[in-house]
Amino acid sequence: MLGYGTEGFRERRRLRKERRGPGPGPYALLPWLLMGLGSFSNLFQGKTPNPWIGGLGLLAFNSLYISLVARGFTREKRESTVSYVLLGTMAVITFGLAIGYGGSWLLFFPLLSLACGTILRRRWLAAVLFALAVSVCLIAVWREDGAATPWTLAYGTFISGAVTAAILTLSETVRELASTREELARTAVEKERLRFSRDLHDLLGHTLSVIVVKSEAARRLAPRDMDAALLQVADIESVGRQALTEIREAVTGYREGSLATELDRARSALTAAGITPSVRLSGAPLAPQTEALLGWVVREAVTNVVRHSSATTCSFVVDGTADRVHLTVTDDGTTPAAPPSPGIGGTGLKGLTERLATAGGSLTAGPAPSGGFTVRAELPADAGAEPGAETETDRVR
Repeated sequence: MLGYGTEGFRERRRLRKERRGPGPGPYALLPWLLMGLGSFSNLFQGKTPNPWIGGLGLLAFNSLYISLVARGFTREKRESTVSYVLLGTMAVITFGLAIGYGGSWLLFFPLLSLACGTILRRRWLAAVLFALAVSVCLIAVWREDGAATPWTLAYGTFISGAVTAAILTLSETVRELASTREELARTAVEKERLRFSRDLHDLLGHTLSVIVVKSEAARRLAPRDMDAALLQVADIESVGRQALTEIREAVTGYREGSLATELDRARSALTAAGITPSVRLSGAPLAPQTEALLGWVVREAVTNVVRHSSATTCSFVVDGTADRVHLTVTDDGTTPAAPPSPGIGGTGLKGLTERLATAGGSLTAGPAPSGGFTVRAELPADAGAEPGAETETDRVR
């Protein structure tokens, strides 16, 4: 809650400035009212006939000018019917005072033009400013007692409204650009948060699953074969250290996974869980970004196989054409009775679907016709293959 002291006043002023944005404010246009001092001086000295009418007209004109200038800096108020009514009333008063009194009262036309520049935009503004310039010129010629030459009054009337409208339009454009920049920055932060959450989910979900599987294997082997159990414990330590490294790299955003590395880790995790893996690769070398994305798919698929199925075999097939590459992961296990969530799968598969869609690919997952579960990813194969690179076909590991 803002206080009433100096700090409270400064905070309220800062909030008003932030809402208004960069550019001039309504107060910058108020000093132009000094152009009416000549009319006020004539009125005060008794040189104006019917002073009560002149005084009321001067008061009404100044009040309308201040109101219109204040409304002109808010688009909703500026484009409302009330603003147009007030502007029309101000025009009637200006014409009445100029025709009735002439002289220094003709200087209210530039002020009326300035008010038009704060309210009107585009074609209406140009037409109104031209009409006002012609009108003040004709009235000055007719009365022959203007405070300046007719052409000077016409030029001042037109240019005051045009310059005001140009400055305010530029100020609005700057505010819109600043708002767009803030929105882009906010979107970038949200995308980075989403990327970070996906990376952590995939990293920790896979790593913890491998640690659990290898821990169970070590527990089973310990009574019979201590050396084999110690080997599993060493693998757990290695997996944990690697997970720490990958989490640090994911935090800094520099992690680029290797498909071959992920396939090796997948074979190790599946073997520890008692699942026989098979890997078949064909096609040209892949771009680093494509390999990284396919590595995430392998990681998530293996995690789901180990945690959610009773499979005995799991196959990985990477193939494709000159334009597209495909990765198919198939196991012979049973589909969980209660999937984590409706649709394509749990949080990991949904995150991968969004990640691949951003890169121009797709991901499908579901029960295989012959039993088991299949995850199929498709991505563009355009990025990093160097010209003349040797094609590797049908390499069975």
